[in-house]
Amino acid sequence: MKKVIKVLYISQEIFPYLPESELSNMGRYLPQAVQDRGLETRTFMPKFGAVNERRNQLHEVIRLSGMNLIIDDTDHPLIIKVASIQSARLQIYFIDNEDYFHRKNTIADENDEEYDDNDERTIFFVRGVMETVKKLRWTPDVIHCQGWMTALAPLYIKKAYHDDPFFKNSKVVYSLFNDEFKKPFRSLFAKRLLLEGIEKKHVVHVKDKVIDYVALNKLAIDYSDGVIQASKEVNQQVVDYVVSKKSKFLPFQNSADYVDAYIKFYEII
Repeated sequence: MKKVIKVLYISQEIFPYLPESELSNMGRYLPQAVQDRGLETRTFMPKFGAVNERRNQLHEVIRLSGMNLIIDDTDHPLIIKVASIQSARLQIYFIDNEDYFHRKNTIADENDEEYDDNDERTIFFVRGVMETVKKLRWTPDVIHCQGWMTALAPLYIKKAYHDDPFFKNSKVVYSLFNDEFKKPFRSLFAKRLLLEGIEKKHVVHVKDKVIDYVALNKLAIDYSDGVIQASKEVNQQVVDYVVSKKSKFLPFQNSADYVDAYIKFYEII
């Protein structure tokens, strides 16, 4: 059993930057509880337009910003911001970009219509986290992904970054939530997520088929070292796929036990 010391949290939502939900509360309280037990953590989320920069005292980290990420032959500047939850001694890094994250909502507009470019936004977010962790020169033992917008992280870590000294020994955990999106991703998604190290055979779940919530989660599960059921009710097709893959799986844990159960799970994957 390897002693886990450093845990990277990639979270779609974190309270208080976004409203309370099962996902945002997990993003907020799990890293704090793990840190309180003596582990070192880093936490990332998208800088959605719904995040109030002034109230939450976000500021840009110039030394980490300035890189361009190329998606579909277009350059997109990567901006890194940071804020602190003082009561928890927790620092949160935000992935920002004017094209993807300056609209005032999160994944859907005021009419609850999901954004067409959510597929590109998740690519940018995950790749932005990877590049920022490298700039921080921080080597995580475990990378815990929470929310479907983090679903590409296992693929990128195991294929595009598998030889990178910051990630080659990292174990990846993916949490399943009751967080289904409705609008399938666009047909060019599989092409857009390709990078050196990622081949067409690695993205069979999202190539030449409907790229829905189940397909995206299957892709995440394929490249994760362990899967956690974080919500009591989750998509059964996804759970069935975890079972069929014989993946290491942690069933739903109650609020009193989940932190210690998660840490033990980190150590056995």
